[in-house]
Amino acid sequence: MSLHQSSGQWRLGLALSLLTVLLWGILPIALTVTLEAVDVYTVIWFRFLVSFLLLAMYLGIRGKLPKLEQLRSASWKLLAIATLLLGINYFLFMQGLALTSPANAEVLIQLSTLLLGLGGLVIFKERYRLYQWIGVSVMTCGYLLFFREQLTNLITAHSTYILGTVLIVLAAAWAIYALAQKQLLQSLSSPSIMLVIYGGCALLFTPLARVKSLFLLDSLHLGMLIFCALNTLIAYGAFAESLEHWEASRVSAVLALAPIVTLILLGVLSIIAPSLTSPEHLTFTAILGAGLVVTGSVAIALRKAN
Repeated sequence: MSLHQSSGQWRLGLALSLLTVLLWGILPIALTVTLEAVDVYTVIWFRFLVSFLLLAMYLGIRGKLPKLEQLRSASWKLLAIATLLLGINYFLFMQGLALTSPANAEVLIQLSTLLLGLGGLVIFKERYRLYQWIGVSVMTCGYLLFFREQLTNLITAHSTYILGTVLIVLAAAWAIYALAQKQLLQSLSSPSIMLVIYGGCALLFTPLARVKSLFLLDSLHLGMLIFCALNTLIAYGAFAESLEHWEASRVSAVLALAPIVTLILLGVLSIIAPSLTSPEHLTFTAILGAGLVVTGSVAIALRKAN
């Protein structure tokens, strides 16, 4: 089986990856607020359904809806795997988020980006140079410093918090979805792939959704829910397209910056809207770690492939 090869437009891939990082950095905070008023199943169903409908309208207007012949040429096994694993990822991540915190969830889910990077190296035969491996080491050390307090909290946490942590770690199976998504680009465009996946996931969660609860939401929680749905559409669209133009191992390195975005936003929100969230207190060690994460990520990402 031939493997997908990136287009080589690495600057476009970088820009799309950074957009994904920004949106995924915001998402845990918005989801935490949304889960105050809506159950997990309904939030997931709504996000997928809105994403499917909006993307279908966009492709329909542009005359780019996938044709039956194109769908037949794609691997339905890979499409099924990608759909199922993305649905599982959403469920496990949101259940874990409800039991822990935005910062903890965003830290632990980075295991998925590590697995994606390794998958790019092993499955798609991507290569790192020596300085990029050094970048991996620097980024890893940075994470250990940056999240030392988080790890300490985990060791002394109560059982509910630990259960949430386990669920988020299991959600890292997302990496398999991402690798399947990249291979599917051999036969389908990224919007066509996402249309099928969004529709499939929406169907999976339809029996579990409590649609009537959506009509009881106040403006804050309804606004957050709509934001989460639009975030899904744009962020996953950008991520899927970034895999078309850039190596998975480098995309994963940029995505590793998402927790830093989350924690910065938590700090800002604690000042301007303290009722929405509580701040994360960063020590000098954590700030040093953040600098190392950024440095390592840049070393890995900002080069063309060999």
